[in-house]
Amino acid sequence: MERVPVLKIGDILLVSIQIDMEDQTALQLQEDLADRIVATGCHGVIIDISALDIVDSFVGRTLATIASISRVLDAETVVVGMRPAVAITLVELGLQLPGIRTALNVELGMDLLARERATSNWVLDEDDAEDEGEPETPAAAAS
Repeated sequence: MERVPVLKIGDILLVSIQIDMEDQTALQLQEDLADRIVATGCHGVIIDISALDIVDSFVGRTLATIASISRVLDAETVVVGMRPAVAITLVELGLQLPGIRTALNVELGMDLLARERATSNWVLDEDDAEDEGEPETPAAAAS
């Protein structure tokens, strides 16, 4: 069985699927990715499926499961490089991919994760400030 490599780029794990996704390969990827998220503490996962000609219902559900597992482990998932035929197939199969954000390519996926992380840090900072009785915004803190 072939394994899909998981690369670390800064605070993001990049998964570029360059092989046919058989059921066992998809399940192994799910396990490998969860292990790498925990080991690295990364907060973002990009799954590049641009080399896939087809995505069946099992692989589609596995991608949704990977996104759910990643979210529980404090990492957001973005699927990039989806071909039009794959998107059409997923819609025709009636597959909903909850928790999965999409972007056209890796660069846009990285931008999306960076924006989401900045937004979530801002919200966390506000919550922490409220708990400690401090000002909620940087402007209020400066005055």
